Amino acid sequence: MTLTVPQRRARDETISPTFHDLRATPKTVHWGYFDPALAPTLRVKSGDIVRAEAITHHAGDAPELLMDDAIHTIYREIPEDDRTPGVHIMTGPILVEGAKVGDVLEVRYLQMIPRFNYGCNLAANWGYLYKEFNETERVTIYKLDPNSNNAHALFAYDVKEKYLKPGRITLAKDCCREPALNGVRVPVRPHLGTAGVAPDVKGRVSTIPPGLHGGNIDNWRIGAGATMYYPIAVDGALFSIGDPHISQGDGELSGTAIEASLNVVFQIFVRKDIKVASPLLETPNEWICHGFDDDLNVAMRKASLEMLDLLTNNQNLSRNDAYSLMSVAADFGVTQVVDGKQGIHVRMGRGIFPPCEEIK
Repeated sequence: MTLTVPQRRARDETISPTFHDLRATPKTVHWGYFDPALAPTLRVKSGDIVRAEAITHHAGDAPELLMDDAIHTIYREIPEDDRTPGVHIMTGPILVEGAKVGDVLEVRYLQMIPRFNYGCNLAANWGYLYKEFNETERVTIYKLDPNSNNAHALFAYDVKEKYLKPGRITLAKDCCREPALNGVRVPVRPHLGTAGVAPDVKGRVSTIPPGLHGGNIDNWRIGAGATMYYPIAVDGALFSIGDPHISQGDGELSGTAIEASLNVVFQIFVRKDIKVASPLLETPNEWICHGFDDDLNVAMRKASLEMLDLLTNNQNLSRNDAYSLMSVAADFGVTQVVDGKQGIHVRMGRGIFPPCEEIK
């Protein structure tokens, strides 16, 4: 399925990567969609390293803390009617030379650094318990302590209107800020909620639901040290990143994570030697497969079948052995229940398998 560590080392030693810096500007971001017809903002080769700015679409929840001049410019210059059909600000797309339909894009996430020491959580109208909270929306602003790598709530406020137009800006004078979560500390784990390649669909595809192209997977494990494998649907791959978070729990129950802009460093490879049917996550200790559907039961089945295929193809297990192993060693979790298509992920520890032979 993938190369072993020694094989990777041998391959990497033959690569002389170019470093690219992709700033987020009105000309290098697209708001709310993937589109295979969108012109690339950057061209790279397999093995190149990119530093890209990922901007949160919730910066307006506390603009004095979450926005600088560059972000103000993005919000000001991209019209509201061009922020559609989704909500996320996406940086890219990045065209990868030599990437063809049927290949796999391997993205190694190397570093994710918060742009500011603040982030916001919205209990939104699409949140799982919206009706139970009398159909009200509430913003909670968190402050990051880089020394302890924790965050605490700075204040919270209720919002009168629904969040319907992406990029809503609420000034301090227009809300009643109250203390929240006194004494509580939240572990910080920066990651990308949304990233992926362009799907082979004519026109704009919303960034809100996850899919085979990646999109809004919202798995907090997609952070520094993780590797994602995305099946390529269009030549050039056209990879974009967005929806940056500094923390999230499995489920993303209220509607969002702690949304916060990130500076992201990643290395891109075109893989012609493997096949994946849906986005696959590799961490130092686990393989993680995903399933997406309107029905959480169907998502569970899809995730199960993806892991079954991974074990039979990568570890050469029989289907019966893989099925037994999944029941006794795999951990299933609800990735999120708030993005239209709900998500299930299944984690399988890599250390339970015999070590691979090294290249002599």
